Amino acid sequence: MDQIKIGKFIAERRKERGFLQKDIAAKLGISEKNVSKWECGVSQS
Repeated sequence: MDQIKIGKFIAERRKERGFLQKDIAAKLGISEKNVSKWECGVSQS
């Protein structure tokens, strides 16, 4: 799959639900930086 499309999808769904990157990070037990990288299509992890 295309990382940029996946990142865009994640960002859109997060914003639709009114979550911040830090909210998603806290729920998943990861850093905000990782969520940002996902949304930018920079990282798979």
